[in-house]
Amino acid sequence: MRITDLAIIFTAVFFPFFLLIGMHAENMTDTAYIEMKYSAGLKAAVQDGGEMLNVNETQSEEAGYESIKRFRADREKALSTFSNTLYINMGIQDDPQAQAALWWYIPALVVVDYDGYYIYSMQSYTGPDGEEQYRHVWTPKIPYAYSDGEGSSIHFTLDNQVEVYDGQNEVWYSGLQKELAGKTGVSLVDRPERFEEIRRITIVHSIQEELAYYIKRHNTLALRNGVSYRFSLPVISQEEWTNTINDIGLMAFIQGIPIGDRYYNNYSLGGGRLVKAPVYYGGVEPDTGMKYVYRSACSFPYEVREVFGSRKEAAASGYREKSCL
Repeated sequence: MRITDLAIIFTAVFFPFFLLIGMHAENMTDTAYIEMKYSAGLKAAVQDGGEMLNVNETQSEEAGYESIKRFRADREKALSTFSNTLYINMGIQDDPQAQAALWWYIPALVVVDYDGYYIYSMQSYTGPDGEEQYRHVWTPKIPYAYSDGEGSSIHFTLDNQVEVYDGQNEVWYSGLQKELAGKTGVSLVDRPERFEEIRRITIVHSIQEELAYYIKRHNTLALRNGVSYRFSLPVISQEEWTNTINDIGLMAFIQGIPIGDRYYNNYSLGGGRLVKAPVYYGGVEPDTGMKYVYRSACSFPYEVREVFGSRKEAAASGYREKSCL
């Protein structure tokens, strides 16, 4: 057999194999790019939404002298800002149908407030035509409540302000933990280190348990609408939980968005008092090939190549800044 014949046979046998490898590699590259874009968009949306939690129109609703953490969390403004930024970053700001479809992959949002929290999740209801319909709604505020098993209870906050119910004497107390020590008949209030430990554990466990419930319920509703993905509460490190309950903030979960042969799952946490670290996209202008960097909230028809945490990083990589204005 001549060497040309062997070459033809080799090509015929292995070319489809190499072609499949190349297609898979290209698919992995596309998938990684989409995941990067979605992650940057989710982070920017949560940061923007978190910032809106502490934007109040009246002075009486601003943080008071008794606690820098105590002010009214404007969850509706946070939700609106979160949604708008997410739509822009996903390129669906002018597509109501795509926006509605996206919310099937957002099983829950959480607003961590000073003395409790809210969960924004899907619920079903019967419409005017008698058909089952779906919408996201806020739960009532869920308090950070703790019971000692002896009839007494404590309502915690994000700092040491506390409400204590003495079950034996049926009396309520309110104030700072150090001011109430020795006065309430509830032993936990008299032990500051143990009080702080239980306070943090109670807040985290309460949010985790309620989130798990609402995400599990989302599975049932999503399945009725044809979404077969199995939603679940992701594993979040203790450090992230600790940072989450330091101040009022916003938590968002996205799961099950199909990307190639896998699913996109992520979550993001944003504090209401954090200084926002903006996200910058590095893109290439199709006509000129020029490299530009711009804020994630902007929208340009450029191919996004990289994501940066600052303009300085982008400049070091050869990108020129482009303003949204």
